[in-house]
Amino acid sequence: MLTLTLYHREGCHLCDDMQAAVAALQPEYQFALQLVDIDADELLRLRYNDKIPVLALGEQEICRYHLKQAELIAVLKQHAIS
Repeated sequence: MLTLTLYHREGCHLCDDMQAAVAALQPEYQFALQLVDIDADELLRLRYNDKIPVLALGEQEICRYHLKQAELIAVLKQHAIS
């Protein structure tokens, strides 16, 4: 199963919004969503501090700040075919 990573922090309303939007697509596209709190890791905090939320597939950044649903669906479909 494909696993997406959502880099976020607690208390971030944009993060909560993106998590909800991504989760709404899970039943149709069958992927796992891993949540990573950037404040739990100094390197991640330095990398993403004011750039969150960030949705990624491995090292490939899909979107940040707001969900780009069409881009996410294209990535999911591409990996479903592979």
